[in-house]
Amino acid sequence: MAGLEIRNSRLKICAKEKRAGSETPRHLVGYSFNPLTHVKARSRAVRYCINMNEQPLIASGSEKVVSLAEETRFAPNGIVSRTLLRTENSRVVLFGFAAGQELTEHTSTQHATVQILTGQCDFFLSGKPHALKPGDLLYMPPNCPHALKATSQMAMLLTLSKPEKN
Repeated sequence: MAGLEIRNSRLKICAKEKRAGSETPRHLVGYSFNPLTHVKARSRAVRYCINMNEQPLIASGSEKVVSLAEETRFAPNGIVSRTLLRTENSRVVLFGFAAGQELTEHTSTQHATVQILTGQCDFFLSGKPHALKPGDLLYMPPNCPHALKATSQMAMLLTLSKPEKN
């Protein structure tokens, strides 16, 4: 396991791999990261992640206009996620996927909408594939199993909201 931590900027680079003694991958060396960004990159033997002290781009309680096109980031062979807004009951996250990247099947306890901004993906809901393109909006109720594979470089906006308490 290899790793690097820079405390004053709260940047942490970690590497999990099948064999020990590796360095930070070349495509991440010298990469400039904003403290609002989370990056995951995969190669055959190694999975790298860069975790930031995630602060939303938009402060809850104040108005702000954001250009999604300008805020979307991509990493070679990776997934970049950026929290735009976080409130007590919701969260809005902007994702940039390199072509071929995927999220394995998982669930969420929250309501979710996904809006495809650019590119295309295969989105699996309860095991059923759906080819999504820019302009498509998908809704998932809580606990719905889902997965995704980017068929081209793509960007999407995920909105999560907590279910109402009974």
